[in-house]
Amino acid sequence: MVTMSDSVATNSSTASTAAPTFDQFGLSADILKAVSESGYTTPTPIQAQAIPVVLAGCDVMGAAQTGTGKTASFSLPIIQRLLPSANTSASPARHPVRALMLTPTRELADQVAANVQTYSKHTPLRSTVVFGGVDMNPQSDALRRGVEILIATPGRLLDHVQQKTVSLGQVQMLVLDEADRMLDMGFLPDLQRILNLLPKERQTLLFSATFSPEIKKLASTYLRNPQTIEVARSNSTNANVRQIVYEVHESDKSGAVAQLIRERGLKQVIVFCNSKIGASRLVRVLEKDGIVATAIHGDRSQSERMQALDAFKRGEIEALVATDVAARGLDIAELPAVINFDLPFNAEDYVHRIGRTGRAGASGDALSLCSANERKQLADIEKLIKRPLEIEQLQVATPVRRMSVEAHAAVRIQAQLNVGHRVRRQGGESFVERVDAFRAVGEILAQVFRRSPLVVGEHDAPRPQLGCDDVGAEVRMPLAPAARIVAHARQHRERTVAARVGAAIRATHVSRTSPSHASPSGQPQIAR
Repeated sequence: MVTMSDSVATNSSTASTAAPTFDQFGLSADILKAVSESGYTTPTPIQAQAIPVVLAGCDVMGAAQTGTGKTASFSLPIIQRLLPSANTSASPARHPVRALMLTPTRELADQVAANVQTYSKHTPLRSTVVFGGVDMNPQSDALRRGVEILIATPGRLLDHVQQKTVSLGQVQMLVLDEADRMLDMGFLPDLQRILNLLPKERQTLLFSATFSPEIKKLASTYLRNPQTIEVARSNSTNANVRQIVYEVHESDKSGAVAQLIRERGLKQVIVFCNSKIGASRLVRVLEKDGIVATAIHGDRSQSERMQALDAFKRGEIEALVATDVAARGLDIAELPAVINFDLPFNAEDYVHRIGRTGRAGASGDALSLCSANERKQLADIEKLIKRPLEIEQLQVATPVRRMSVEAHAAVRIQAQLNVGHRVRRQGGESFVERVDAFRAVGEILAQVFRRSPLVVGEHDAPRPQLGCDDVGAEVRMPLAPAARIVAHARQHRERTVAARVGAAIRATHVSRTSPSHASPSGQPQIAR
């Protein structure tokens, strides 16, 4: 039996004969074809209960554990309900926005849009997504051409409303995904402005993994006689996720994260921090410990965040250090574990964080570090999920600063560049010697960047060319210390790789004027 989650299909044990199928919902053949092509045959509990209610036109408050397919619970019936008005006309007037889906984060908006596109690919319906951090012009062009389904974050949607590139006067269905955060006080003003632009007669759907009593009371003002659907106990966590709390001293947390990653052999893990500064600091510590890591938080541009997520999904990054911007909606296939570097201030965020693992029937580990000053947060979490958490002691070993590949590369780069400086300083004009030094640097960078070696041209002042496949050009760099190379790499390469080399170079504390920097044993030294 294959169950349908937001974007993951997994095999499970044989279902009972009474298990529902998608054929029983009355969905069109085009939708069923898209569902079948995605490999899904059996709906999850939230889908089995919510789809018929949404098809009937009722308002819904849906609560289910993260990773159980809430996106399909509203997207499939919405696509079905819009099919009677679907058309192939080129006129934008024939394609007004009829369904609006709001999400709290850019990442979740992008994921919901991908799912909607998958489920509606055999229909004439148009859909698009708008969120901040990227150029508005392509979004405006798509909106002007007309779309029936619009997925958006509140801030960017209001930007388009102000620019008069979108009209919400014909919206028939409104979805608030991750509704508890959407209705939080921080989102409420923007949400109220959007609601005032919508028709009074509409269907409103609220879906989330958590619903506090306060949020339920607030949501009742936006819904008309809503049907509440809860397929699991409110604010519960996935039984497939083993939750462990480690008591550690605050100063030992960074070492504890590195130790857990090494001891458990984690090749892919999300580490959650409460602050952007803390996330960036932890990345630097992990990199110095030889763990490939990058950060994702609100200070990074949308393109940087998407690149980091894509690299993490491809397995190129071991540890994705994130603030709660990444806690909701992200679907990482078979993520083995998450680590809470900081316990969240809001207990409900704990449910969303650990929901990144153990998705679609898979198992996972949720490892939390708790210092003495976080006991209250731990108590709030246990009160919310109505169960005590397993607490273990973790003896953090004294971290051993190991020289990473990047650190070795930094030492070798600096040594070769010093050769070039020395030749020039001594008045030598040996083209061969200088080219050899450049070529050695190119080979080192090729190892680090996994790109082609540098190319040296025959000109008066030979300058290496760093092949940049991602920008479709070559970047000429003059003779410079390793820091200059990193500066150029930062502009034209993945910043995560440039940051790794830059951090390693800083860690070596190599002198620019010394032709080598080695210990008596011949091994490069690292500043302790």
